[in-house]
Amino acid sequence: MSVVGGPERAAGQRDIAVGAGFEAVFLDPVGRMVQQRWADAAVSVAFEELDPVSAFPVVPGRRWGPGLWWSATTGRHVASGSQAMRVQLMVLDRDRRVLGMAGRPVRVLWRDGRGWVGSWVPQLFVRYADGTGMLADCPSHTEAGGQRALTAAAVMTEACAQVGFVYRRLERLDEVVEANVKWLAGYRHPRHRGRPGLLERVVNVFAQPLPLVEGVTAVGDPIEVLPVAFHALWAGLLVAPLEVSLHERVLVQVEGGSKPNAVCGEAW
Repeated sequence: MSVVGGPERAAGQRDIAVGAGFEAVFLDPVGRMVQQRWADAAVSVAFEELDPVSAFPVVPGRRWGPGLWWSATTGRHVASGSQAMRVQLMVLDRDRRVLGMAGRPVRVLWRDGRGWVGSWVPQLFVRYADGTGMLADCPSHTEAGGQRALTAAAVMTEACAQVGFVYRRLERLDEVVEANVKWLAGYRHPRHRGRPGLLERVVNVFAQPLPLVEGVTAVGDPIEVLPVAFHALWAGLLVAPLEVSLHERVLVQVEGGSKPNAVCGEAW
């Protein structure tokens, strides 16, 4: 199968029976285009370390375009194509199972039942600690991409199943949860651990559930301590209910305890 000069059919056509297996196209670490069997690439290529195989499109008139997300997980930037994708990167960056992420690192090719070449570039690849991977798209709403995207999703699901990966169309978060994740993401950088020993003190003070403001003031000056508490919440060392807007009396406790309930109060 070749991507050069070959006829390419829209992925939205109904006839998607894969007749000749899948192939992968990607840029190797020195920027050369490589094409090989998908089954081989899936076990030998660190997609999470690769640059995008093709750039994210720039849509005229859209207020938010492609950019880069600095990942606290990897310490590197991840290419992002939309605001919806950026939020999903935030969620995955907090997931302790995740080891690496990359934006559009691989194009998957297949032939349909009539011999036409189909092609799809998932927006995101995620590598998990157990070695498995996830290809994902980050639609802004359930119907985004139309039938072409939905048909490609079915093909990607099959391709991933063959190599022990998964494919997902990641759903948008609840508005309140999304706002909270965005807020905490602002404190993801290690500099928000504070001076030596401060992070440990902050975590220890919430050994039992406490309103955020009480735990913070028990440790010291809120101007110094609050960023550390937010970093601990981002990193999962502390937990709080994200289904309600974060506020000064939200209950916070160490990770692993019983899920705290929200405390009523004015949102920040």
